[in-house]
Amino acid sequence: MIPRFLPFVLFLAPMAAATLRAETPVTAPAPASAAVADMTGAAKDLLATLDKEQKSKAVFPMADAERKNWHFVPKDRLGIPLADLRPEQDALAFRLLSTGLSHEGFRKATSIMSLERILWEKENKAPHRDAEKYFISIFGEPGGGAPWAWRFEGHHLAFNFTVGADGAAALTPHFLGSNPGEVREGPRAGLRVLRAEESKGRELAASLTEEQNAAAKFSAEAPSDIITGAKQRVDPLKPEGIAASALNAGQRALLWAAVGEYVNRFRPDLAAAAQTSLTGGGDAALHFAWAGGAAEGQGFYYRIQSPKFLFEFDNTQNGANHPHTSWRDFAGDFGEDILARHYGADHAPDAK
Repeated sequence: MIPRFLPFVLFLAPMAAATLRAETPVTAPAPASAAVADMTGAAKDLLATLDKEQKSKAVFPMADAERKNWHFVPKDRLGIPLADLRPEQDALAFRLLSTGLSHEGFRKATSIMSLERILWEKENKAPHRDAEKYFISIFGEPGGGAPWAWRFEGHHLAFNFTVGADGAAALTPHFLGSNPGEVREGPRAGLRVLRAEESKGRELAASLTEEQNAAAKFSAEAPSDIITGAKQRVDPLKPEGIAASALNAGQRALLWAAVGEYVNRFRPDLAAAAQTSLTGGGDAALHFAWAGGAAEGQGFYYRIQSPKFLFEFDNTQNGANHPHTSWRDFAGDFGEDILARHYGADHAPDAK
């Protein structure tokens, strides 16, 4: 049950995290195409080591319906699991993962995977609790001149990257969860992988005046999970809660700091490109909504939504010690906007 990759993942060096602040302009960020080049090279290197049987599990056509068949529960998936890779292939798999993530994002991802050991021990060696039951899938041909995609997914992790032929990259749908949310016993007691996502939401909620809180809180009871679940397509939810225009400058900074905890899981050039999209509309039509209790240990939910994107946080399961978080892009999940641009250009009357 001790994953073979643990001895070397700590020595991978993903890029340092960026900070998302609405009030700070993006200054000459590295182009997202640099990340795309790294992803493409890492994917090619991994594919080059796979034998025929491994490749039959790992590779799918870009148009295959499996590309959108994502989830975050502990189950067998299509794709190649870490358990089916040789040790040197493990290194290449984690190299691929590191091309998309910041240092902090990589730390969170691998920490979440390591919690499977704790669940395995707590649940009498349950076979579905396995830190090597994380799957890699590659859709299309990396660097082949057409859009392609890759996925790294398993219990409480879902990274879906879509790469455009023009060097653009899509990062959603994206999910991180943690069970336990806080490790409360044993040698790792005190570990809280998603502490920042929770504390940033709580800090903003605590800053609200009585009148603002009445506007922000849309339900006394939190939903049992993120509302959008693992849907393949998500439309904007009802804009519950308080509008950003009703917050003061300090509160709006807290709101964008909460968004930053999700976006900055990704490497800085990808995060900077996402920042440009997320902050392009300013605070217009941005809402913060809260449900559930406010005291430590009480189940609660919050979401941050604009007409373009949605971030959700829910912590109600297992005595409010099992948080789920997600990021959805209404037009760009699975790179739909990237693909629309590509195929629109290819099929335009003057396309060659």
